[in-house]
Amino acid sequence: MSEHRHIDGRKMLCDAGLRPTRQRVSLAELLFAPGDRHVTAEQLHEEALRCDMPVSLATVYNTLHQLTQAGLLREVAVEGCKTYFDTNTSNHFHFFSEIDGTLEDIPSGTINIGDLPTPPEGMEISRVDVLVRLVGRDTT
Repeated sequence: MSEHRHIDGRKMLCDAGLRPTRQRVSLAELLFAPGDRHVTAEQLHEEALRCDMPVSLATVYNTLHQLTQAGLLREVAVEGCKTYFDTNTSNHFHFFSEIDGTLEDIPSGTINIGDLPTPPEGMEISRVDVLVRLVGRDTT
């Protein structure tokens, strides 16, 4: 993780049109201070508890979904019930390690997407998600 930076959670939430409750402000500052990263709700909840921030897992989930709807986070669904929240909302792709469950950005410019299908009538493509799954090499 990169070095922590000062984040004004109250301003961030107000700018996104969200009410800056004490818990939302604290969670936003905890989430965004380290810079770009990928976290699950459970990971953020554990971090909050380690920082003596009394917050329920349900509040963490609600806050992450509100930040996503406000455009501050990008939701990355890895498996049916496993979702990561990405603080980098730019259009980019991911590696997912099936060994340890980590998600990391694929360097930009290393994947080219072309020849996309024509979307159905009245629809347009908003983005393309690419998740490259990694496993350990068989060294035998």
